[in-house]
This record gives sequence, structure tokens and C-alpha cells, in this order.
Amino acid sequence: MTGRTSRNGSHTTPRTAGVDPLGALRAPQDPGCDVFLTGAVFLDIIFTGLDSAPVRGTESWARGMGSSPGGVANMATALARLGLRTSLAAAFGDDHYGEYCWDALEQGEGIDLSMSRTIAGWHSPVTVSMAYEGERTMVSHGHEAPPPPPAGTGPFPDCPPRARAAVASLAPGRREAWVAEAACRGARVFADVGWDESGRWDLGALADLEHCEAFLPNAGEAMRYTGTDCPRAAARALAERVPVAVVTMGAEGSYAVDSRTGETAEVPGIAVDALDPTGAGDVFVAGFVTGTLAGWPLSDRLAFAGLTAALSVQEFGGSLSAPGWEEVAHWWRSQGERPARFGFLEELLGPQHEDPAAPPAASARRRAVPTIGFRHPA
Repeated sequence: MTGRTSRNGSHTTPRTAGVDPLGALRAPQDPGCDVFLTGAVFLDIIFTGLDSAPVRGTESWARGMGSSPGGVANMATALARLGLRTSLAAAFGDDHYGEYCWDALEQGEGIDLSMSRTIAGWHSPVTVSMAYEGERTMVSHGHEAPPPPPAGTGPFPDCPPRARAAVASLAPGRREAWVAEAACRGARVFADVGWDESGRWDLGALADLEHCEAFLPNAGEAMRYTGTDCPRAAARALAERVPVAVVTMGAEGSYAVDSRTGETAEVPGIAVDALDPTGAGDVFVAGFVTGTLAGWPLSDRLAFAGLTAALSVQEFGGSLSAPGWEEVAHWWRSQGERPARFGFLEELLGPQHEDPAAPPAASARRRAVPTIGFRHPA
């Protein structure tokens, strides 16, 4: 492990456009971190503009290509771009890819990397994602990073840190000690889950679900874990195990149940021309976390999460396709007849975002680029 540390110190400021969704709630005694998360950072290389899936024995040319930090960086970037003070503990490769990802997250997005580390002699994991026909296919390569030092030693004096929330990715048969610790320290834990390669789909095997406030699987995952044939029935079944169950249904929208209040909500999807769905699920979770921490009603949280996910698929590049408040404001003011479902944005965005002729103030926002490390940037 090398000694590189966060150049911005232990707390960094998200690169946002003057919107702090938690501004009215902040107090001096609050934790400096809004959201903590940990995981593997990949370099993502995304090909877009493919007419179909690659055919065996042939060469396919893509009309677009982008590189960006991936893996857990998708979620971290989405959270930071929505104005949440985000802290990431991750391993970074000791190579140009790792250096690029570190700089993009810390300097570009204002993410706190004081609990991250660069591992000498370890190369960055890489994912190649191919987007076509509204879906994607991915090929990845990497090696598991050496385990970090125990909490309380070396660069990990307070891991996980005290935070308002934490985001975890659950896996069958795996218990992460930090999840229970984060919950014990008062963090509200939000979790998603990946595909169960074993095919067992045993909800009881998701050991850390007991520490979660909200669980946000997609429809396919939710129905398999609950043995139901309807996303809404799956959400109701999951709500028996976790306070808030949210099931995403792709273009159809999302459905949620709050078992503490008995409230349910369903919000349809927003029709957009999708370029690249990479990272859209992470953006949805980030939007839901933002609304929850801000104290919004359940239906507003679903609507906002769906909006941010819809905006993300119109760009390509995984983490760097995540929208910020500039893009949200541009979408809002571009609506000829503003939908009542999103009326909560009116007060949140304020009059400074009301110029209908103004372009989105996102020209300085980093987006995925075809390559990294130009010797002579244009």
C-alpha cells in the first residue's frame, strides 16, 4: 500500500450549482459526511452506437466511446453531484488508470478519499461495456484487492465514519462488518443487490438486510427473491423484511412500500432517448437517498430518483453520465407545461434557475472521453 492521501483533506465539497438539498437541515453537531460507501473502483470503457450485439468471428465498430471511473465510483459520483458530502473508502490501482480515477473523483467531483488507498503493484480492474438496443453487455477483468488494515489503524482511524447514511451492495452469504457498524453509529443504510449467480435467490442469505432502512432491487431481482410474479407484490413482500422496499421497473417506473407508515407510491418512468444505461440504477439509488435525507414524501423521492436516472441515460460514460442540479434545473425549465408530479422542484430550485433561455450550466462538468492522459490536451 502506498501513502497517497486525499489532497483535499478529510472533508471535500461536492461540485454542485448552489443547491444543497440538506441545507435547511444542517446543524453544527451533524456529521461532516452525508453518505459513506465502499467498494471496488474500476476503469470503465464504454462503447456506444452499436447497431447490434457483436457477432462471433466478426469485428464491430462503435460510433462512440468513453472512459470513466466505474464500479463503486458510479454511486459515489451520483451522490456527490446531487450535493451530498460523500466519503468513499476504496482500493485504487497503482497505475495510470488508478491515478486517473482518483483525480476524477477527488478533484473533479469533490469526493472525500481520505479513507481510500493506492495499492503498490496492483492494477486497476477494467470493465468494457457495450451499449446496444437499449441494453448493455459487459466484460470485466481484475483481481481482488488485498484487504485494508483494520479500522483504527494506519489510514483508517475512523472507518466507517459517522455519517447520515451509507450505501451498501448486498450479496448472498456475505456479511460486511462495516454495514452493522455504520448502522450502529446512526447511519441510515440503503442497499441494492446484484444478480444471484447461484440461482438460489434466498432472501435470508442477504445477512446485512437486517441493518437496512431501504432495499432497492430491480423487478427481476425482487420477484426472484420473493417468489412472486409481480413487482408490486414483490415490494409488499420485501416490506415485511425492511422498513422501505423500492422496486425499479425500468421504463415503467418504480413502486415503493413504507412498512412503518403503510404508505405506498408508484411513479411512471420518463420517456427519453436512451444512449447508455450504464450506471442508471446507481443514479436512481442516489436520487432516492437524497430525497430521503431531505425528508421528502415517498412519491417525491421516487419521482426524483426516476428523473435523475432518466437524465443519466441520455449521456454515456457510467459515473460521469450522472446528472447534477444544473441538468435537473435545465430539464425543469425546458418543460412547456411543467408536470405537477414534479412540482416540488419549484421551491427547491428557486428563481435563480428560472431563465428559460439559459443553457444547462454543465459545460464544465466532466463527461466520459474516448481516452485518458492526452499528452497535449486541446
